[in-house]
Amino acid sequence: WNFMGAILPGYEAPRLLLRREAAESLAVVAAELAEEGLGLKVYDAYRPVRATLAMVAWARRIGRDDLLRDGYIAERSRHNLGLAVDLTLVELASGQELKMGTAFDTFAPSAHTANATGVAAVNRQRLRRAMEAHGFRNLPEEWWHFSLDVPDPYRFDLVIR
Repeated sequence: WNFMGAILPGYEAPRLLLRREAAESLAVVAAELAEEGLGLKVYDAYRPVRATLAMVAWARRIGRDDLLRDGYIAERSRHNLGLAVDLTLVELASGQELKMGTAFDTFAPSAHTANATGVAAVNRQRLRRAMEAHGFRNLPEEWWHFSLDVPDPYRFDLVIR
C-alpha cells in the first residue's frame, strides 16, 4: 500500500526494477554501506507510466493540486525511466530503519532533505553522500528520492510481474 491506499496500476508483483546503470551504481552503494554495518531498504524503483498517471489523477480527484505544484507528485517521473529509486538506510544486524525524521512519502517541508535536525539530519546526509558518490542526485523535497542521469533516457510502461 502507498499514500493512495491502493495498489497502483502496473504493479502486479513485489519486484523492483532499475536500468542496468542505476542497478550497478546502487549495488556499489550497498556494498560500501555494508562495510559500515548499514544497508538499503528500497521502497520504490522503476514505476510504470500508468502508475504515475494514476497518482496524478488521484491528487487532482481529491483536490490536492498542491502536491503536483510543490513537486511531491510528478506528472513525468524519473521513476518511469528506471533511473529513480526511493530508499532509506537500515542497520544490517537488526534490519531496523535509521531515524530520518519523517516517514517515507511525507508530503511536507519536514521531508525536505535539508529540513532535519539531530540524528535525522546526520542520517539523511549519510544517505545523500553515499548515493551522490555514485552518481545519484537527491530530490531536495524528498530525503528518500534519488535519480541517476544517463544520456537519452527512455520512458516506458512495463507492467511489473
